[in-house]
Amino acid sequence: MADKYSIDSHKLSFHPQRVTKWLDAKDDWQMQKTIYPIYLEITPIGSCNHRCTFCSVDYIGYKSIKQDEKILGERIKEMAKLGVKSIMFAGEGEPTLYKPLPNILDICSEVGIDTSLTTNAVAISETTAKNYVKNCKWIKVSINAGDRDTYASVHQTKADDFDKVVDNLAMAVKIRDENNYNCTIGAQMLLLPENKNSALLLAKKMAETGVDYLVIKPYTQSLYGNSRKYEGLTYQNMMDLEDELKGCETDKFRVIFRANTMKKLQEAKQPYDKCLSTPYFWGYIMADGSVYSCSAYLGNDDFNLGNINTQIFGEIWKGDKRKQNIDYVKNDLDISMCRKNCRMDEVNRYLWNLKHPNSHVNFI
Repeated sequence: MADKYSIDSHKLSFHPQRVTKWLDAKDDWQMQKTIYPIYLEITPIGSCNHRCTFCSVDYIGYKSIKQDEKILGERIKEMAKLGVKSIMFAGEGEPTLYKPLPNILDICSEVGIDTSLTTNAVAISETTAKNYVKNCKWIKVSINAGDRDTYASVHQTKADDFDKVVDNLAMAVKIRDENNYNCTIGAQMLLLPENKNSALLLAKKMAETGVDYLVIKPYTQSLYGNSRKYEGLTYQNMMDLEDELKGCETDKFRVIFRANTMKKLQEAKQPYDKCLSTPYFWGYIMADGSVYSCSAYLGNDDFNLGNINTQIFGEIWKGDKRKQNIDYVKNDLDISMCRKNCRMDEVNRYLWNLKHPNSHVNFI
């Protein structure tokens, strides 16, 4: 099952200049402070219209708070000048509930920042879909079952939402194709004991809608999550799904079964001793404007770098709290306590190998 977008891997190797700057900086703060992130995740709004059983940010409380549109737009323009290349709009809430999102996406396109959207797709209208598909490099829809009843149970919503999401996906594909927009449209299912029997049905339905791919990914326990329903979940007895799902593929539709990520859950420990990606190559901005260096530690002040409502982004990234975070991650963070298969796991493996090459690397 081809993974042409490296969803089950990483893409940092396409940014050698930024990696070289990081390697050259070593422990020099004057060099470190201007290594700006390539990628940011931004929560535009804290509210959510679903209460998924697996939600990793349930502890934040789905607060009815949102970004200041003017400030966010100004910060995005600044970020582009500093070297931020991409933003994914997702986060603690459902991003499409944020009414200014189309305007924010327009700004990102104007300043040359690539955008993406992770959404449950229930609140999408034809008007907003046109904007999203026009602006985004990719849109990924969270649809965590292949039938109405299982979907309603996992998403903790009404079954009609399932039909609405399928229809909205088909609409987005139609808009994309009719306007020749360059937007990859995909779906994603978090594989759970209660939805595994509907995965095949979902794959068939997604192929019918015309989306480009369906991702099947594993669950990992959030550090601070209230829900512990799936803690310790393993996938040995679900791996045979990969071969079944392969039969749903067509010339235009792929199933990306994240077997590599599932197998890594069985590792006793990560093959690296330190988190090397944080706080350098990515960052996370909460709905209240707080900038965190790692999305697994939202609410932990050791990872809170500042707030875009009171500071420009450059000041935050070059500030004392980020310097302290660099020191903390290097000297005090116990990564055995980190979330398994975190967003930067594959990036960390790559960076660790660069820092610890074997004796044969010159034999290319």
